[in-house]
Amino acid sequence: MKKPVRRTTVSDFTPISRYGEGPLLVLTNPAAVQLRNPLYQRQADPQPALRAIETALALHEQVEDPRQQLRLEAEPRIAHAEHSLARLAAHPEAPAQQRLMSGVAAVDLYENKIGDVSRALEVLVSQDREWVPTALEHSLYLRPFMIATQRGLGVNHPSSEYLFCVIASPAASYFASGVKPVTVWLSQEYTRAAPGGTGGVKTGGNYAAAFVAQQQAVDQGCDQVVWLDAADHRWVEEMGGMNLFFVRGGDTGNPWIATPPLTGTLLPGITRDSLLKLAPQLGVKAVEEPITTDQWQAECAAGELTEVFACGTAAVITPVGRVKSETAAWTVAGGEPGPVTMRLREELVAIQYGHKPDPFGWIHKVC
Repeated sequence: MKKPVRRTTVSDFTPISRYGEGPLLVLTNPAAVQLRNPLYQRQADPQPALRAIETALALHEQVEDPRQQLRLEAEPRIAHAEHSLARLAAHPEAPAQQRLMSGVAAVDLYENKIGDVSRALEVLVSQDREWVPTALEHSLYLRPFMIATQRGLGVNHPSSEYLFCVIASPAASYFASGVKPVTVWLSQEYTRAAPGGTGGVKTGGNYAAAFVAQQQAVDQGCDQVVWLDAADHRWVEEMGGMNLFFVRGGDTGNPWIATPPLTGTLLPGITRDSLLKLAPQLGVKAVEEPITTDQWQAECAAGELTEVFACGTAAVITPVGRVKSETAAWTVAGGEPGPVTMRLREELVAIQYGHKPDPFGWIHKVC
């Protein structure tokens, strides 16, 4: 029988400001936590046998809090609140909550052990609202995460004790000098995830396994790695930690976008989900369909594939201008950002910052 775990509530959270590093929300209930913040409490036992260290039992999420200037008052708002904040919160019907809970199930964490995370983030941002940047496309990056804190070296069962925290950091614009296309490396030697694994959830082990391939991409003069399927290394999955979209007919009056379907090996990104909903509202058809690397190259050469972009929380949308692999290299539509890519980015950012109406209910006013 699984050991019952006490449900954490907002009263267990203490908002504080870390000197010189931005705000941090720590869970401080002594009955629920074994780790402590060394900046504010006596240094704790490092506990090298923690499950999070020995078995990489950890999950995280992220969301950004843009600040909108309205009637000369700064109003911190969290974009995609129900979809991003609720990944750990008490809204089981939200797509992002389902993603987090699927992560909990994938690594066999105990469900229902944390309280209203949306409220926890509200407490943090309200306490430290002065940390929210005011510059355009700057934001307060929020990361809720949880790690296993039970001591033990065995791998025959998950942890019965967990630490839940939220960390936050002011973040500058991803593109300080304007949106620029990236060059990507097709990883045919390394695999991020395989069917039946944890590729579809944000667990720490996925990211640790990605560093070697990312370094290989850098060594090849590329900005990011593109992951392919584990079986054949032909089917495109995602770019780094971002989902990919392929644009056809971008130079016509009937453009449409396609993104690889969710197979359990790539992340169900919140920005991905947002674009699948937003694009049709702008007259851009959006579908989920697979694409191979050969097809990517051939359609670029034929002029059929007019744009490619990646999407994620930090960058929102990043154009892909050039592709390289061990055996080939090609340019996507002249290597410049395309009109469909830029329009989608502008429209999504405008909704996030409150410059345009939000027909989807994504924006959540914090304080």
